[in-house]
Amino acid sequence: MEANIVARSRQYSILFVDDEQSILKAIERVTFESEANCLFFNSPLQALDYIRENPVDILVSDINMPEMSGIELLAQVAEEYPEIIRMALSGMSEKDTVLDAINQGRIWGFITKPWDNDQLLNSLEQAVYLRSLILERLMLQRSVSQLSCLNQEQFDDFIGDSLAMQCVYQLISKAAPSEASVFVTGESGTGKELVAAALHKHSKRKDKPFVTLNCAAIPSELLESEIFGHVKGAFSGAHKEHEGLASKADGGTFFLDEISEMDMSLQSKLLRFIQTGRYSKVGSSQEETVNIRFVSACNRDPLAAIENGILREDLYYRLNVIAVDMPALREREWDALLLANHFLQLFAQKEDKLIIGFDEKSEALISNYHWPGNVRQLENAVYSAVILSSEQLINSTELNNSLKLSTDQLAQLIKPKKIRSKSYSTAFESAKTLAVSQVQGEAGEAVMEQAASQQHGYVADSSAVLCPIPLSQVERKAVEDAIKYCDQNVAKAAAMLEVSPSTLYRKMQQWQD
Repeated sequence: MEANIVARSRQYSILFVDDEQSILKAIERVTFESEANCLFFNSPLQALDYIRENPVDILVSDINMPEMSGIELLAQVAEEYPEIIRMALSGMSEKDTVLDAINQGRIWGFITKPWDNDQLLNSLEQAVYLRSLILERLMLQRSVSQLSCLNQEQFDDFIGDSLAMQCVYQLISKAAPSEASVFVTGESGTGKELVAAALHKHSKRKDKPFVTLNCAAIPSELLESEIFGHVKGAFSGAHKEHEGLASKADGGTFFLDEISEMDMSLQSKLLRFIQTGRYSKVGSSQEETVNIRFVSACNRDPLAAIENGILREDLYYRLNVIAVDMPALREREWDALLLANHFLQLFAQKEDKLIIGFDEKSEALISNYHWPGNVRQLENAVYSAVILSSEQLINSTELNNSLKLSTDQLAQLIKPKKIRSKSYSTAFESAKTLAVSQVQGEAGEAVMEQAASQQHGYVADSSAVLCPIPLSQVERKAVEDAIKYCDQNVAKAAAMLEVSPSTLYRKMQQWQD
């Protein structure tokens, strides 16, 4: 029989343990031509150390060994690494011990000694097949979990289920466990500090300090002292020593908001601090060392800020390891209504008022208004309306108190908006069905075709044969279709295509040229 242990797309690692070198040599001869990575140990303790340091798919162990019995080894591995396929290599006299281990779930099966070479390879092929099923199940479980995250209305302190926000949620979830610096961009009022807080909350540093600094709120001559601290007498008015935010943030996360408002000379000192983790208080030559993760934010285009000479390019690239672009509220589909209802409940309780919602015209106003001040402006508008309202439903006039719209503007905005599209949620459910169907062995390709058809609004014709199209044309068509589908909203189209808005703008410019 040909030693074709691996008939799948990855190389599997099979570890054999036996205190008799002759047994290991015999197995090595049988498995020599296999595609698997076969490893041989005559010490169970050394094998256990290897497993704890390296990925192993299948463990095959002898039963009677002097250092540690095979049953003990297999039981230990079952406890620490239950996903590893475990098999015993045993003689007929040990059959009862092996069967007892199988019944207790310690091992998956056994190979008898002496063995038939074909039977040995067949047993290993079955073990590889079982391992591949376990890996596929784990991958599908992760996929379903990720898909579930794509349909949530709330993530930490964020409210919103738009495509743009789902992408933000996913990016935060992936970036949070890392130690990499994160640079957050977005208009004022979009929630950049919430991103920093969420990154800290889901990081390894969550039990350490989360320190924030708005660089635009501190006079430039005091900002260095605010960050690094100062010693007594460092400057006029420094009557006592001051501990800076860098010291307070040690071990945790330091959020620097409006980083482009910092003086260029201080940006140079900040760059060295980020690179080395060392700094000196103002008026002192003694260096102090801290361990900090940096999250920074800017409400303007950072590349434009670099070009205008107000943001150091080297500092930006040091801070911009992972970029998070917060979408404006007008780019977040129906999130404004979700947020408005959240703020309504919050402020109605705070003001001790029995207000249960918005009337139809005020809902239309919330949905249609472009909200230049983003979430912060919406929050203030709802708070103002709650204070002014004396009814159970807030009306558009009360909501307009802080917006100051003219009569004509208000009349245009209180027209009901189009019904929300269900295509996204339908495609989401179809994708979940696809993952489940693969686990259950159903025809996954048919479900995938159905999901794609529902997402794009057409019925696929499986009998059609298409002439190949250059990839550049396919890419352009996909981008143009996405923008058209999103009513010319480039940010929303970018979220659907899982790229940044700047990528789409760059490609559109190339096509125009």
